Amino acid sequence: MVFDDGEIAAWERAAQAALKGANPRLAAQLWQRILGHVPTHGPALLGMAQLHYRSGALTEARALLERLVAADGRDKQQWIHLAVVCMAQRDEAREEEAIRRALVLEPTDLVALILRAGLLTRQGKRHAAARAHGAVAAVAPPLQQLPPELRPAVQEAQAYREQYDVDFGRFLDDHMAPLLRDLQGERVQRFTESLDIMLGRKRRYEPQPALFHFQGLAPVTFFDRKDFPWLDAFERETDAIRAEFLAAQAGDEGFTPYMQYGDDQPLRQWAELNNSLRWSAFHLVEAGKVNDANAQRCPRTMALLAGAPQPDQPGRTPVAMFSVLKPRTRIPPHCGVSNVRLVTHVPLVVPPGCGFRVGNDVRAWEEGKAWVFDDTIEHEAWNDSDAPRAILMFDIWHPHLTGPERALVTAMSNGMNAFSADEGSFGL
Repeated sequence: MVFDDGEIAAWERAAQAALKGANPRLAAQLWQRILGHVPTHGPALLGMAQLHYRSGALTEARALLERLVAADGRDKQQWIHLAVVCMAQRDEAREEEAIRRALVLEPTDLVALILRAGLLTRQGKRHAAARAHGAVAAVAPPLQQLPPELRPAVQEAQAYREQYDVDFGRFLDDHMAPLLRDLQGERVQRFTESLDIMLGRKRRYEPQPALFHFQGLAPVTFFDRKDFPWLDAFERETDAIRAEFLAAQAGDEGFTPYMQYGDDQPLRQWAELNNSLRWSAFHLVEAGKVNDANAQRCPRTMALLAGAPQPDQPGRTPVAMFSVLKPRTRIPPHCGVSNVRLVTHVPLVVPPGCGFRVGNDVRAWEEGKAWVFDDTIEHEAWNDSDAPRAILMFDIWHPHLTGPERALVTAMSNGMNAFSADEGSFGL
């Protein structure tokens, strides 16, 4: 007797309904009936294989799955089921091949990756297993989004990879220790930080300017102090600069909130400091224009600033100010506008408990010791003391820009201003 596709489909639906109704015997009878007429029927082969697997009949389950992949093999789930049965039979060679075939069809399938990681772990292939567990951790969504049955495997993968990285790091630390001891006094920080990033002990921070990124400028957190000999004058004159700051502070005029955004702006990270004097500025040069009232009170500081390579971006730079951070105040992590200019700090009043981070580099200010950093790399500051912290802060041209490149940046700024002339400012 010949049965048409409609009848076969009806038997298939009845088999699925029987499984949902906890009647595996009826489901098996229906699958068998289908296979009697269509020996390569995929759903029937898979359904019967699953019933055999659940009952412990591994040989029968595998035979059906081998028939299935031989007849079709285009569905990753077919190979995953075969891999699971082979694992139960301890046939690692066929298990490995079935996992490979599943991943050829879908390289990021989480279940197949979990199976590969488990197999390599059982085989004692530690380094390959670490890569496989790392792949699981990389493609898995957050745990709360996973089906409950997959969460333990993903957590195991994360823990395995983390422990492997710790062990790898300890091994390399011991391996490199003799040479690093021999190189004491040499400049090895770039290498050691790169090693920490490779091992996951530190993050990799890249410049993320809010407006303009000049290609080809190396992402340096703190620049070498000796590359800025003109800063010697600022350091020598720290006492004079500090005296002008303290006089301005005593007058209690001219200090404004550093952050001044409208309440309707979507800048949640600045919510605590916006329009607040907890972080204040006494502007000497603001958005490229001298603040005459403030500058007249600080003649020595202004004379020193005239000797700095101040950037020329009309409407934006140069910028110079006394920056004051009140006690128990933190400036959240953030990035600056453009890497064409760097930021200089000349510390004036630094109580204990103050710190500054740029990327992975954490430093403490020292009064009279200037530094230059790239503020397009994520940075943050804190004052955990009971007294205010004060610095002279101003921007300078990035020293690696050529004269023509600086001229182009200036011209671009003029063009941006011309474009937005009818509204006053160009975005950021």
